[in-house]
Amino acid sequence: MPLSIELDRSSPVPLYYQLAQAIEAAIRDGELAPGDRFENELALASRLTLSRPTTRRAIQELVDKGLLVRKRGVGTQVVQNPVHRRVELTSLFDDLVRAGQEPTTELLEYHAGIVDEQIAAELNLAKDHEVVTIQRLRCANGEPLAVMTNYLPVELAPEADQLEANGLYQSLRARGVHIRLARQRIGAKPATRTEARLLDEKAGAPLLTMSRTAFDDSGKAVEFGDHCYRASRYYFETTLVDR
Repeated sequence: MPLSIELDRSSPVPLYYQLAQAIEAAIRDGELAPGDRFENELALASRLTLSRPTTRRAIQELVDKGLLVRKRGVGTQVVQNPVHRRVELTSLFDDLVRAGQEPTTELLEYHAGIVDEQIAAELNLAKDHEVVTIQRLRCANGEPLAVMTNYLPVELAPEADQLEANGLYQSLRARGVHIRLARQRIGAKPATRTEARLLDEKAGAPLLTMSRTAFDDSGKAVEFGDHCYRASRYYFETTLVDR
């Protein structure tokens, strides 16, 4: 069935933007599911009595956001809903489960040893203190989403097999470690060749980054994480309050 879209032609908001917002809402609400073919651009323009450039611009907005994809011989299709994550003290695994997604984890690296001075400083450890380095590929509904590297004091690190079945924070809670506070930095960078291969992106594609040092109830640093996320499939969400 054609998507029901109402446009306010008396509004100062441009029609292409209204149309893009209506389609985006339908995708996020599940009215349009991943893999669905989207209505032909010409048919949509005719049905809504819009110019073709207006319709094309609205669709391009959603292509640029990673919500729609154009495929030669197929047309325009809906892609997987992007994961949005509130900037709060939770783990990606827990957030995906809460959002109704199906997280899976591939353990790429797990070893104990001495780390560089910067990581030791983040964890407030002596330079010769053993640290477990963990690298994982996190997927949502079978689609690669993030490459996550975490460093933990060897005495706190969960066993390797726990990390493919559960999130890191969940595994820590099972060991009696409760994360109370974290200091984090959010940024961006181009994907390396290895990151691009793991995340099914092109080398140099934009990635969101987040580094976080987490502290337990006593104020002790228990984990330092350095993560990168597909910018086309993931974004952080914040709420700002005027005080």
